[in-house]
Amino acid sequence: MAQGLFDCSGKVTLVTGGNGGIGLGFARGVAKMGGDIAIWARNAEKNAEAKAELEAAGAGRVIAYQVDVASEEAIVAGYARLLEDFGRVDCVFANSGRASRSRSVLTLDANEWHDLLAVNLHGAFFTLREGAKAMVARAEAGEPGGSLVYCGSLSMVHGIAGINNYAASKGGMGAVVRGMAAELGKFQIRANTIAPGYIKTGIGADQGMTEEMKARMAQVDAHFSAKTPIHRPGRIEDFEGIGAYLCSDASSFHSGDTIFIDGASHIHAPYAFN
Repeated sequence: MAQGLFDCSGKVTLVTGGNGGIGLGFARGVAKMGGDIAIWARNAEKNAEAKAELEAAGAGRVIAYQVDVASEEAIVAGYARLLEDFGRVDCVFANSGRASRSRSVLTLDANEWHDLLAVNLHGAFFTLREGAKAMVARAEAGEPGGSLVYCGSLSMVHGIAGINNYAASKGGMGAVVRGMAAELGKFQIRANTIAPGYIKTGIGADQGMTEEMKARMAQVDAHFSAKTPIHRPGRIEDFEGIGAYLCSDASSFHSGDTIFIDGASHIHAPYAFN
């Protein structure tokens, strides 16, 4: 059983998109502090691998569910199963999302606009809304507290050419999270956004990549590393500490914030180019 300032034992954390990348890094931090973890993701094989990794890292219980966060109905049903299995939820990390397929405001069509918002905006909102409902019900029964976390982006603060629907989703949810912090604080529920910088997630690392693609990726790494005050790409391990912190009672008075995990990129705009 984990002990100390960032102890997560006895707490249940839901991570959407928790079977890889930033979501898995966040979940691993909670696991190392003894927390119970629910993963929502669609790939059953990756879910099983993540479950085994989190259990090995020290998690209490880990259950992986196949939930499509583009569907409000699937989210509501997913919470019903989670609460039946765990009895509670203490922290929710709304991390699932997808990148923009558009590269220009001039060619961004209605289908691409709405398809991305279905996951990045609507899915994230419904995920946090349903988590908030469960936390408020627990608070009204005499046990206040809880942590709502959204995975934002530097596009919330930098103008980035060509990803208008993505930026709209991240900026919109950033405003929603601040509103949640204002409304739910009376229940001792906090709400924060994490804004990652350039992160090497390891997803698809070198698998099926040609030498030309690898060389291009190395150039991209070098470009962003040179323009990041801490001269390296981020890694999923960089999200372990913030996961443990935001799940644990150590963050009980930290709410309404956007926390940049970006090597200080937000003070200097390496992304704002065309």
